[in-house]
Amino acid sequence: MTPDGIALRHSTVIDEVWSTLIEVYADVRADQLHLPHYSVERFGEQLARHASDPGWEVVIGYDTAEPVGFAYVNTLTPDDRWWRRMATPLPGGCAERSTVAVKEIMLRKPWRGQGIARLIHDELLRGRSEAQVSLLVNGDGKVKALYESWGYEPISTQQPSVDGPVLTAMLWLTRPASRSAD
Repeated sequence: MTPDGIALRHSTVIDEVWSTLIEVYADVRADQLHLPHYSVERFGEQLARHASDPGWEVVIGYDTAEPVGFAYVNTLTPDDRWWRRMATPLPGGCAERSTVAVKEIMLRKPWRGQGIARLIHDELLRGRSEAQVSLLVNGDGKVKALYESWGYEPISTQQPSVDGPVLTAMLWLTRPASRSAD
């Protein structure tokens, strides 16, 4: 248990956590599920694809038995489509450094504003060996500002799907490049 009373559970096996991730997603996106890009079916397709990528891992936060949120990642290669979809040139050497991508961070409303998203994020990245972390965020609002307060910096934009929004790509160096084992 964490000091906040939130239990954090890791998994690398999608079948063990599938229904929990779908349940949390449907709750968090309830007001957008009618949009094709945010449908549960689309999220399920995306989740299956991400879970089959190298280095996939999830951390789910629980308040007693209630799942409150999750974050999941996978590792990126230098030629990953993640990098190829960027709208502007990347900072020098960015795609060549070992990178983990945070593909989703979801937190149910009753648990927001308590530092739980950061707790899940940090737990997920704690044992990772990659030199940097990348993520995508929709818009320039509160969530982007939150990630900036965690140390992420905008590096480009991309539109991963034709019917989806343009997202800001952000990067956080977990270790200085001179200490990277690449």
